[in-house]
Amino acid sequence: MPTSITLTELTYRTPDGQPLFDGLNLSFGPQRTALIGRNGTGKSTILKLVTGELTPAGGRVTVNGTLGLLRQSVQVETAATLAQALGIDEALGRLERLEAGTGSLEDAGEADWTLPARLSTALAETGLPDLDPHRPLMTLSGGQRTRLALAALLLEAPDMILLDEPTNNLDADGRAAVADVLAGWRGGAIVVSHDRELLRQMDTIVELTTLGARTYGGNWDHYVERKALELAAAEHGVATAERKMVEIDRRVQAQVERKAKKDAAGARKRAKGDAPKILMNAMRNRAQETSGENARLANRMREEAAEAAAEARAQVEVLQPLTVRLASTGLPAGKTVVQADSLTGGPDLDNPVIQDLSFTITGPERVAITGPNGSGKTSLLRLLVGELAPTSGAARVRSTFAILDQTISILDPTQTIRDNYRRLNPDEDENACRAALARFVFRADAALKVAGTLSGGEMLRAGLAATIGGRTPPQLLILDEPTNHLDISAIEAVEAGLKAYDGALIVVSHDRTFLENIGIEREIALA
Repeated sequence: MPTSITLTELTYRTPDGQPLFDGLNLSFGPQRTALIGRNGTGKSTILKLVTGELTPAGGRVTVNGTLGLLRQSVQVETAATLAQALGIDEALGRLERLEAGTGSLEDAGEADWTLPARLSTALAETGLPDLDPHRPLMTLSGGQRTRLALAALLLEAPDMILLDEPTNNLDADGRAAVADVLAGWRGGAIVVSHDRELLRQMDTIVELTTLGARTYGGNWDHYVERKALELAAAEHGVATAERKMVEIDRRVQAQVERKAKKDAAGARKRAKGDAPKILMNAMRNRAQETSGENARLANRMREEAAEAAAEARAQVEVLQPLTVRLASTGLPAGKTVVQADSLTGGPDLDNPVIQDLSFTITGPERVAITGPNGSGKTSLLRLLVGELAPTSGAARVRSTFAILDQTISILDPTQTIRDNYRRLNPDEDENACRAALARFVFRADAALKVAGTLSGGEMLRAGLAATIGGRTPPQLLILDEPTNHLDISAIEAVEAGLKAYDGALIVVSHDRTFLENIGIEREIALA
């Protein structure tokens, strides 16, 4: 039977009783399928339901074939070895006992002599060297542990692999390793990801929303094209619905005017006394009944047209990309914004990760700091803004600036978005505060959310609003891995804000699509 996963009338509720899915129907075959959607729509939950880690409240999950799962984070036990993480410690021990001459007949009967060669191949395909399988797992970096988990999937060779945010926290080489594994995978795959480069390798896109799931054949680029067509259709629907409302109002007004003329004629006839009184009263009663029925019909038609128009507008709002307008920083093209001269330093004074680095950023340049994990990208940012003192050389920021680190620590998690803004922009009044927050989609009560309760995407939007959304944005904005753990809609919202910003940008990111979309002009590559 072909490999497949089928969700039939699947219902699931969160621990607090909120419905996440209700009657969800989905099927996955032997192709590469991406699950996308806003954070909280249940993408990772679907993977857990498929593997049996969670139990649905209703419906069923049917799996034909074997499954392998790569989780968002690889947990590290203190004493765990690479062999244990790969799931080969028993098989490897059997081979080692046989090679040492201490193996049993059972060892000989169950030995897998192909294991060493398959292990070397799996490590190579995921970009890892021939590592000692007895090496402690905790000695590997996070990116290396993710690659090792991919190697474990290759060794296991299941019919279907499930990958939950496989490129989070990976550098460019690590992302390429994930992409290479998927490109060469011949079974089925379900990939939860916000990595648009990875999504371009998919055969099918499944989008989860609060309304359910919708399947789009093709990769990310095809999905974007389809969504653009859906937006155009939705905008046409709004125009049609609004025209219908105008037409109904016109028809109702014409009916009212005809009725008024007819009533006036009847009144004149009654005044003349040409017809019997009983007949005139009956005609008046019929007219009143008809008038009431017409009024009820007109109200119902108006309500239906208004409801259709509201639904059409809501659909456009869901599909319409965010656009942002910001005040100008007034940064001149020739102004030196950042200067580093023979800069050397880092957290470890004895082993500085940044060594003899010199560069200048002039005017509204957009510069990316790139390099593998551990190359000192975050340390460089801290050196530039004075959070770390250099061991030699110098660095200076020569303009107003704001820095948003990976945790958006500029925001006080105990304060509301509005109060954070007022604290960081003390010279601006309430109207300016509300206008700035509205530009980043924090309108009305949304501005009163406590920062510590925000999602990653909301937190970053709030940080951008508080730093560049005001009347006098800083001339330099520094961002450290801004897209980590954000869903695609949140990333696009951030991109919209940065596109509208006319100051200088320094960005640390491994997300190539993000860097392209915000107009990065050059890179400073760290080894």
